[in-house]
Parts: sequence; C-alpha cells; structure tokens
Amino acid sequence: MDLRLLLADDDDDDCLFFKQALEELPIDTHLTTVQDGEQLMNWLATNIGPLPDALFLDLNMPRKGSCECLVEIKADQRLRQLPVIILSASFEKEMADRLYKKGATSCILKPADFSQLKQLIQQTLSSLTPANVKQSVAKAVVRG
Repeated sequence: MDLRLLLADDDDDDCLFFKQALEELPIDTHLTTVQDGEQLMNWLATNIGPLPDALFLDLNMPRKGSCECLVEIKADQRLRQLPVIILSASFEKEMADRLYKKGATSCILKPADFSQLKQLIQQTLSSLTPANVKQSVAKAVVRG
C-alpha cells in the first residue's frame, strides 16, 4: 500500500530534495506537490480521492500562509484528522507552540544534509503510520 503524501512548498529545490529523499526510502509513496497555500486549499477542496496520509507544509508560504491553511484544515470536519507536519528552516519556540495549539502534528527543522532529510522523513512517516510503513518496508525487501 502506497502512502499518499502531499507537500506544500514554494521552493523548487526543497521539493526536489524531498522527492529524491522519498525515492531512496524503502517505503512505497505517492507524492503530490503544490506551490502555495491557495493551491493547497484548492487541492484539498477539489480532491475527490482519499485524503493524503500526511501533509508536509512549509512554514513560509506565499499567497496564503501556512498558519491560515492549518486553521482552515483543522476547522474542516473532512480534513481535521489529516496529519500536518510543518517544515521550516528555523523555528522559535513560541511559533512552534502556536502551531501545535492550532493543530500541527509536528514541527520539523529542514535539514541541509540530504541523508538527514531522508532519516527525518522516514522517522516522521514511521511515527504516523507504523503498520503501513512496516508493510511497505517488507514489500521493498522482498522485491530487492
């Protein structure tokens, strides 16, 4: 079973690194990306398929901020259970505390190192859906 992931980030390089890190993990995933907060909310509103298993949301988004998106997601009955992982190059404790109060599942510093990014994504996905990740790892080992 593939994990369906949604990445909202306006930085093309960060999106590419995230995608490459996912491809190197022993987890079957399907990644969808959007470039800003408006695209994110439009995608969530018009997507007729199942919700993603997790949303990775860049803290500094153009057109509609990540805090505003987070509040809208958690206020929507259909989206409320969607795990939202906030990504940022820097976090102040007060900002992280506010994001948790608004419903963020986690707040993660974006690592500059590619191997750290892979490890961070794998740890995050493992904590969200341990059964799916174990199943995907087992499938990857059998195929490999």
